[in-house]
Amino acid sequence: MTDEIPASGRQFEIAHGDAHAVITEVGAGLRGFHVDGVPYSETYEADRPAPAAAGAVLVPWPNRVADGRWSLEGEPQQLALTEPERGNAIHGLLRHIPWTVSEHTDSTVLLHAMIPVQPGWPVPLLTSVEYSVDEHGLTVRHTVENLGSRRVPFGLGVHPYPRAGHAATDECTLRLAASNVLPLDGERMLPSGPPRELAGAEQQLPGGLALRDVWLDTPFGGAAPAPDDPAGLVRHSVTDPNGHGVQVWADPVFTWVQVYTAGEFPGRGRAVAVEPMTCPPDALNSGVDLIELEPAGTWSARWGLRPLG
Repeated sequence: MTDEIPASGRQFEIAHGDAHAVITEVGAGLRGFHVDGVPYSETYEADRPAPAAAGAVLVPWPNRVADGRWSLEGEPQQLALTEPERGNAIHGLLRHIPWTVSEHTDSTVLLHAMIPVQPGWPVPLLTSVEYSVDEHGLTVRHTVENLGSRRVPFGLGVHPYPRAGHAATDECTLRLAASNVLPLDGERMLPSGPPRELAGAEQQLPGGLALRDVWLDTPFGGAAPAPDDPAGLVRHSVTDPNGHGVQVWADPVFTWVQVYTAGEFPGRGRAVAVEPMTCPPDALNSGVDLIELEPAGTWSARWGLRPLG
């Protein structure tokens, strides 16, 4: 008799020096990242599914599609309503399936999964994600290849919960490299108007917003590298009162970032998700910042976590 497979599937560990990460087979998600025993992402038990989409890869769209409906070249498409209480399709098609490992070394693991033609998605895509750790932290590279015979739009996002070591979330400060916010309706969490400038407490986000008593489930746009950034990367961060914490960096194609404050993350309580996205919610309908992939075309981009302080 074999051991029972955990709810998140087999676990793939990678390490370099004191840096260590755990990746799940189901959803190819990040289940944990720490350096010298200091946690820089929230974690959860392997015998339960990822809570609140923790660590998930969101492809071929991040966030929500209203009514699960969109169209490709005038052809109506109907996705399954995976958020039935709000009547939306949410977070893509690969969160709950096992991915296949293509390569696994001490410090790197590469997984891939197929998005086949199915109701609501008429073009097959091959996706892969490579996690690697080194002396700088965790780097994640996503690749999407169009295996079909027609052009298809898509988006990609990720759902990490960065953590400033052992500090409580309410002791931490959030910084975002974003310049605007997309308003949502409060009932279905769908766009209710065009992006607007940061206002009120949101104006503190570029310089640092204290997270105590802050509740967000909000997409921010205009995420861009600082003009003097030598690597040309988008950089968000969560830090403790001493400036120690973690940076969530991303290639410039991740012009959006969703921030979600969870009230009851298992074993943690308050936690914050900082989710780089290539497009906003309901982009399959609005068309905003979608990536157009030609037949046989390939797209790739990176993001990662880097300890600070």
